[in-house]
Amino acid sequence: QLQLVESGGGLVQPGGSLRLSCVASGTPLDFFAIGWFRQAPGKEEREWVGCISSRSGPTYLADDVKGRFTISRDDTRNTVYLQMSGLKPDDTSLYSCAATRTSCLGGMDYWGKGTLVTVSS
Repeated sequence: QLQLVESGGGLVQPGGSLRLSCVASGTPLDFFAIGWFRQAPGKEEREWVGCISSRSGPTYLADDVKGRFTISRDDTRNTVYLQMSGLKPDDTSLYSCAATRTSCLGGMDYWGKGTLVTVSS
C-alpha cells in the first residue's frame, strides 16, 4: 500500500520560495504519476496545481502557477518535489500530493494529508 507524506510547508513572505516534498513509502514510486493539489482555507474545492508523469513522461502545471512552480521527482529517493517561487498570498493553501498508476490525465488513487503553506507579510 502506497503512503504519501508531504513536508516543507510553512510561513513565507510574498515573493518568497518554498520547496515541498512528497515522500512515498510502501511501494516504489517509479511507476506512479504524482499530482499536487491545494485547498485554500475556508474553501471546499480542491485545486489542481500540477502533475508529473512516471518514467520521464510529461509534466503539467496549472496556468496560474506556470513560470513560478516546478515539479520534479527523484525516484531513487521515492520523492517528488514542488518548487514554488514568486509566492503570493493567494497561494496560501494546504498542499497535498497524490498518486496514480495510470497517468496525470486520470484520477488519483492515493493521497497524503498535506502540508500548510502560508504566504503573508
